[in-house]
Amino acid sequence: MLRFIMAALIALPVLGTAPVYAADNCFAVGQQVAAQRGAELASAESVSGGKCKIVLLVPGANGERPKREEIIVNG
Repeated sequence: MLRFIMAALIALPVLGTAPVYAADNCFAVGQQVAAQRGAELASAESVSGGKCKIVLLVPGANGERPKREEIIVNG
């Protein structure tokens, strides 16, 4: 029982930081995609398979509202 508790305490920090790293990476990827498209990054989150779901606000033509664009890219 003590080994199980020790293993859980050791693994917890490692398992707990992986989603944060993935989210940070997706945010960086989202910023790059937004800059390339001349858009504003609305959100970025990691999805399965090492991919990122990026939501952009692309400026509308002739003063129209921005268009919401959702894309999946490799993270």
